[in-house]
Amino acid sequence: MEYLIWINGKYVPRNEASIPMTDRGFRLGDVVFDTSRTFNGKVFRLREHLVRLYRSLQYTRINPGVTLDEMESLTLEVVERNESVRSAGDDYMITQIVTRGEGGRVTRDMNANVSIWIDPIDFLRYSPEFQNGAHVVIPKTRSYSAEQIDPKVKHYSRLNFVMADLEATDVDPDAHPVLLDTDGNISENVGGNFFIVSNGVLKTATDKSILQGISRLTLLELAEQLGIPTSEEDIQPYDLYNADEAFLCSTPYCLLPVGKADNRQVGNEVPGPITKQLLAAWSEKVGVDIVDQTNERAKVLSSS
Repeated sequence: MEYLIWINGKYVPRNEASIPMTDRGFRLGDVVFDTSRTFNGKVFRLREHLVRLYRSLQYTRINPGVTLDEMESLTLEVVERNESVRSAGDDYMITQIVTRGEGGRVTRDMNANVSIWIDPIDFLRYSPEFQNGAHVVIPKTRSYSAEQIDPKVKHYSRLNFVMADLEATDVDPDAHPVLLDTDGNISENVGGNFFIVSNGVLKTATDKSILQGISRLTLLELAEQLGIPTSEEDIQPYDLYNADEAFLCSTPYCLLPVGKADNRQVGNEVPGPITKQLLAAWSEKVGVDIVDQTNERAKVLSSS
């Protein structure tokens, strides 16, 4: 059975969902979105994700035609409609996508195209990385600066991320790019934030050149609960190469240990002790062992 996608008030099977080619989101990248995920079929921190979505809409001056509360209700309805499709032990990502609509001039009155999508989580990719650590590569392509498009806006104008991904996979087909900002500081991964651990302190970039990630927020909250000191500061590649631990964080995998950076070993143990603490705390918070679920779902997917 196919997951059902909600588009402009109608449900359609995921493999049939589409928007017109005249849509400004397709033609110009005039579109914002936000993505959350489920644990045991329940959406994690949906309200925070939607608040961020509506901030992006406010910034881009797109009127979705539905209120934040209505979008929340619609999202929960989509989840309920798809519960019968979800396999035992499985979870998925759920994304609200809002384009400005179909039209030429940006000043022309038009109706937004609004959709709520469900996408599978790539457990097959993440499973070995939980065991051995991901390889991150710093590409030459940089993050957008706030003088171009504020990185706090979650949008699909992402050709720089595509180029960064290509450059990283030139080094290692399985690598994850971690971009620098225009000042040469580490900013973010494609679709995720980045942390290092140095001398017991959990460090991440300030929000001047990154998306204000909900996973990032969750980790900072968990660290506070665990008594792990944190710092939001400028981080250079030098700091990464000399870090005791490093990890990526994002909606689908939550927290992914890093084993190598630009083919240099990071730390002496992968995952490191603080990474393990945070993974255990997050798993307890959501009632799902994140690593076990990833490994079990990967086994199912590899045998299918």
